[in-house]
Amino acid sequence: MMNESIESLVNSGQTLMNLGNPKDALVIYNKILAQDPNHIVALLKKGHILGQLARYKEAIIQYDNVLSQEKNLLALLNKGLAHHYLGQVDVALDCYEQVLKEKPNNPTTLYNKASSLIKSGKIQEGIKILSDVIKIDYSFKEKAKYDIEFEGIRKLNEFKEIVV
Repeated sequence: MMNESIESLVNSGQTLMNLGNPKDALVIYNKILAQDPNHIVALLKKGHILGQLARYKEAIIQYDNVLSQEKNLLALLNKGLAHHYLGQVDVALDCYEQVLKEKPNNPTTLYNKASSLIKSGKIQEGIKILSDVIKIDYSFKEKAKYDIEFEGIRKLNEFKEIVV
């Protein structure tokens, strides 16, 4: 019976997220975690919401809670992104490398790796990976074109060549 109520709470939280109510969804996921502190889906969703709210350190705690229970590529990817936004690029890159060991051509992970490399000053290496990502998944061309993370390199010919 308790699992059914947790399952309905998970669904309610997802509905609230879909409706653009992350703070209300966060309340739901906190209720789930009060009943089951190790609930993987609730931990992942809570981490995601905290990341959206720019509460990156709190998000990392949620992802670490997931990773203490299982190898979870989504938790690793999102943990890397949170570290990226905190300016902890080396930690972010380490997270991405762990994901890439399992899924070497994952475009989202490669895109985030390119972004972190560029942020760390390894611009040519980052642009090369970004170029490879766009070859894997063309939708990243548009994403890169408008991504604030690439503001500093927009005028570089190497960047223009791959996104224009």
